[in-house]
Amino acid sequence: MTPYDVKRELRSLYAPRNRDWQLVEVPRQQFVAVDGVGDPNTSEDYADAVQALYAVAYTAKFTSRQAGRDFVVGPLEGLWWSPTPEVFTTRAKHAWHWRMLISQPPWLTQDDITAATDTAFAKKKLPAITRVRHETLNEATSAQVLHVGSYDDETPLLAALHDDYLPANDLTMTGHHHEIYLGDPRRVAADKLRTVIRQPVATA
Repeated sequence: MTPYDVKRELRSLYAPRNRDWQLVEVPRQQFVAVDGVGDPNTSEDYADAVQALYAVAYTAKFTSRQAGRDFVVGPLEGLWWSPTPEVFTTRAKHAWHWRMLISQPPWLTQDDITAATDTAFAKKKLPAITRVRHETLNEATSAQVLHVGSYDDETPLLAALHDDYLPANDLTMTGHHHEIYLGDPRRVAADKLRTVIRQPVATA
């Protein structure tokens, strides 16, 4: 049986081609998640959190495969926000709040994620694993675009969203800025990185 792969099952959300903002409908999804604050490029806490997140995600995969249902571990995703939004336009990354995520298949339960977290901690002894939890998102109607290039070059796309697309379509933001990382910055040149950028919206 072909393993479940969220990039294949939700292709329009994980493999879009549009380079301008478009509306999509996002179904309810579940994730493993971990929260924090700080610069993702320099924060030791961020690095520890992502390592812990992958440890739990792969533990959940191996446990599910042993039970007869395999899946491909999804890409890293992130929700980003701040009580003072200007920290994003000024790139004051030390003040960024983040929630890093990895999508989980629909058959896993919250108890399965808790068990995977306990197993991963018993094996790895990474303190950050104790912060990993089950998370459900229901973003529904969202504006979405594919960004190709450095993470620091997203500003023009975000300005177009806020200044042009949302007002022109009578929309307002309803959730956190969401990014899906389709490339590994350790292996892919910055100008070739592919990132799905998503913003939940509603009629203003």
